[in-house]
Amino acid sequence: MSLSPSTLKHYFTTPEQQFDAAKLGMWLFLVTEILLFSGMFVAYAVYRAWHPEVFAHASELLDWRLGGLNTVVLLASSFTVALSIHFVQKGENDKVTVLLILTLLCAAIFMVVKYFEYSGKFDHGVFPGAAFAPHGEGGGHDYAEYDMPFAAQFFSIYFVMTGIHGVHVLVGMGLFAWLVTRVIRGHFSPEWYTPVELTGLYWHLVDIIWIFLFPLLYLI
Repeated sequence: MSLSPSTLKHYFTTPEQQFDAAKLGMWLFLVTEILLFSGMFVAYAVYRAWHPEVFAHASELLDWRLGGLNTVVLLASSFTVALSIHFVQKGENDKVTVLLILTLLCAAIFMVVKYFEYSGKFDHGVFPGAAFAPHGEGGGHDYAEYDMPFAAQFFSIYFVMTGIHGVHVLVGMGLFAWLVTRVIRGHFSPEWYTPVELTGLYWHLVDIIWIFLFPLLYLI
């Protein structure tokens, strides 16, 4: 691996050392992200253990088909990211551009689906916290019957966990848009593609977290 003087920072002696340091830094960041979501998963587990019937009943208001669609979309985006890293290593930047754009589009589809999910809940008074006041009918459900003790806790956890995950998706979209502009400008080559690989690691974590969120919130 060889880097141009502008790419190899002065405080590293070799390209390998710079790459390893960057990757280690990303892994440390991902560990903090795992800790963040682990706390929320623990909160979910505790409240579900205390009120299993309420949580199971409240989850009926979530459309598993929309959650399943978003799962497929994120899995597809992880595949396109992995392919983009493969092709940047081979110097085929035209394919990298297309794959990163596809990844960005998948992320956009995910957020559009979440918008419709959220707006559908808000229209029927399903808000997090004290504003929780379900009413009306929709999707074959009478929302008023879900106005029960501790159902608000389920939806507070749902909105917090999926909301924070959605913020991570938006950050990923910004990163992919930035990568596309850099690929088009020819900033990456088989000798240096660190930002592409590190963004790929970040995106795989976003995907993995959703794979846990989907069954916990939508299926059980």
